[in-house]
Amino acid sequence: MSQRTITVGGDRPYQVIVGGGIARGVAEALPPDAERVLVVYSAPMAREAERLTSEIKATGRTPVSAEVPDAEAGKTAEVMAFCWKVLGQSEFTRSDVVIGLGGGAITDLAGFVAASWLRGVRVIQVPTTLLGMVDAAVGGKTGINTAEGKNLVGAFHVPESVWCDTEFLRTLPRHDLVAGLGEVVKAGFIRDLAIVDLVEANMPLLAASGTQDGDRTASGADTTMLADAALPVLEEAMARAIQVKADVVGADLRESFLREILNYGHTFGHAIEYVERFQWRHGAAVSVGMVYAAELARLVGKLGDEDVLRHRSVLGGLGLPTTYRAGRWDQLLTAMRRDKKTRGATLRFVILAGLGNPVRLEGPDPALLAAAYGAISA
Repeated sequence: MSQRTITVGGDRPYQVIVGGGIARGVAEALPPDAERVLVVYSAPMAREAERLTSEIKATGRTPVSAEVPDAEAGKTAEVMAFCWKVLGQSEFTRSDVVIGLGGGAITDLAGFVAASWLRGVRVIQVPTTLLGMVDAAVGGKTGINTAEGKNLVGAFHVPESVWCDTEFLRTLPRHDLVAGLGEVVKAGFIRDLAIVDLVEANMPLLAASGTQDGDRTASGADTTMLADAALPVLEEAMARAIQVKADVVGADLRESFLREILNYGHTFGHAIEYVERFQWRHGAAVSVGMVYAAELARLVGKLGDEDVLRHRSVLGGLGLPTTYRAGRWDQLLTAMRRDKKTRGATLRFVILAGLGNPVRLEGPDPALLAAAYGAISA
């Protein structure tokens, strides 16, 4: 696939660049007035971070590195404080730039670091996972977790640009690839059914993609199982998913209503992540959350049996979970009541009134909530 650019509109428009090998253009595209550049990354991206800092240095700027814990372990107040210390010691000013290099957790953290330093400096996102490319890095939501829940502390802070280099997908571990596909399919269910059709038509190819745990070459590098034929399918599906998010957040950055449709599957999914102490991957939890929302929509008469079955078949066919263990309802309900979409004591869900037609469900009968849980834990 040739390089393509997707524009996210709003008060501060920016571009999402999608294509193979494009990450090597990030340093040259830095704002002219930026003198210092902080690269936030975790250990798996150490080699890529070293390459990027070298390229930044070659432009005459001063690169600064901040290696942080990987995945959700990096989204803490303590890690934020470490990044602030690095910025302070490096004398970062408002004209300087933060780069988030890594998966969705890294781009969430880097975005919030940028949003909070000097009340806001520029951030460029370079997501390296499918989930980061289609979800976390696009849209301007930034944040960290607390002991009480996921993403409860954060800010809206749009990036200067987002660079989705599809070469990173070639060696993406299977569990990360599958988790990202959960968010891709979500975009299909809520707005662009062509995504769901594309995934269904290429299910065997996608289901066999990604490096397996323990697959290593003699040099220690991941061996890839991503067939050449799978990459164009992934690129097309992810570009469509990014376009869905761009259209939505361009019209509603701060989640007044329209942006809430992007939370399809997230109320229950975030609760799973919290109950599991963030040991579940986000896309896997959202997959179960979408099936839960589909069952809830069926119970309130909004979604038919065939559409619920399609949720299970598409997500399950990719290798994503569609059920959750029984006996955790009280913990899940408590976690959902802490969700950002809750208003007072009223729980709010995004459900579908038919595929491609998301609507808001406020304050559903507690018995229906429990029944939907029964349907996905049976």
